[in-house]
Amino acid sequence: MGLEDLDIKESVLDLIGNTPLVRLARIDADFLCPIVVKLESMNPGGSSKDRPALTMIEAAEAEGILKPGDTIVEPTSGNTGVGLAIVAAQRGYKCIFVVTDKVGKEKVDLLRAYGAEVVVCPVAVAPEDPRSYYSTAERIMQETPNAFRPNQYHNPNNPRSHYETTGPEIWEQTKGRVTHFVAGAGTGGTTSGAGRYLKEKNPDISVVVGDPENSLYSGGSGRPYLVEGVGEDFWPDTYDPEVVDRVIPISDGESFAMAHHVTQQEGLLIGGSGGTAIAAACELAKDLTENDLVVVVIPDSGRGYLSTVFNGQWMSTMGFSSGNEEGLTVADLLDEKDADLQGLVYLQPTQSVQEALTVMEKHNISQVPVAKGDMPIAAAEVLGSISKSWILAHQGTQDELLNTPIEKIIEPALPAVGLGTSVDLVIEIFHESSALLVFDGGRPKTVITRADIGENPSTEGV
Repeated sequence: MGLEDLDIKESVLDLIGNTPLVRLARIDADFLCPIVVKLESMNPGGSSKDRPALTMIEAAEAEGILKPGDTIVEPTSGNTGVGLAIVAAQRGYKCIFVVTDKVGKEKVDLLRAYGAEVVVCPVAVAPEDPRSYYSTAERIMQETPNAFRPNQYHNPNNPRSHYETTGPEIWEQTKGRVTHFVAGAGTGGTTSGAGRYLKEKNPDISVVVGDPENSLYSGGSGRPYLVEGVGEDFWPDTYDPEVVDRVIPISDGESFAMAHHVTQQEGLLIGGSGGTAIAAACELAKDLTENDLVVVVIPDSGRGYLSTVFNGQWMSTMGFSSGNEEGLTVADLLDEKDADLQGLVYLQPTQSVQEALTVMEKHNISQVPVAKGDMPIAAAEVLGSISKSWILAHQGTQDELLNTPIEKIIEPALPAVGLGTSVDLVIEIFHESSALLVFDGGRPKTVITRADIGENPSTEGV
């Protein structure tokens, strides 16, 4: 007996697209206009990236450049990899994905669950650096026989997938009433594709990008931030700035706070990038009327961020929340110090050991973080540390050592605590380390030592 008359999909690929819209009735209660979200987590791979993954592979098959048994190689923040892995499983391809060390462990494990090989690279390096995930993916491409790189940042089939599916779905679901379309931009495929379609239907529709602070899209330098999957440090060919009417920068703290707010108020578990987009939509909605309708793309679920955004210890350590600690916190400790408490003293990895010793002597300190970039530095730019005792313990002639770049003898990074970390926990950590790096809102703020605890009258005698 055949299945032709039954409501059964032929494969999981037939489930991609046609994701629902739902109103954020509690979030938009403070505004005149409704805010609705398109839940891309309802795709089989759990994100909006299923759409371009299918379109890019089908286009490559049609062009004859991808055949069963070939290997797909792609740098990804995780979601594109999952989409590609799903299609690859159906079509008989191998997969090698390159991710940065900013990507959560859940996403890496998920990619491996689909049978993919995953290569992890540092995030705090320039795109042209041979260690970057772009450069690493290119090297793997050259070393792997019969390899195909979808190249989501430059493949026109990426925005085409959203032009052909996401845009039309929103137009039909809102019966053409949408007035503002908000999304984050990583590759820019969603905003460029869906945004272009919607503007063709109604040129008055405003396309808005919610963007992490520091991303190039919102005028930043592209230096690292903690939100995953959106923002960029270069200009992808798949991002069309002519389609975008406005870019609203959103901080890591605002993104994560909104992710928690939506999850707890609306019962929708969303990730940090979804928080970015909704925070931008709320900023936009302040000036809108009851005649407007804001549609926000939520690219994925919060399930991939349980070890970061929805992990109380991680949030507290990064300085985003108090962690619900009782008693004195690091913030209290710093408040009790002099108002001119020394800010963060750190060294660049290219500086010499002699320069490190000079800095330590000048500031009367014995351990210094090593980080890349100018203040304010990001968490991902902290590369390690160096201490006077470590220098003295190193072998070699003194002259050779003094002229050596710090990066050649760098120590592990100092243990991190957030402003909301309890002083009791800090005391425990001091049993293992004599200095701690304090984070505020995801950024290093200062270094505290055992002496700082000893000078605190509330912990005297510790």
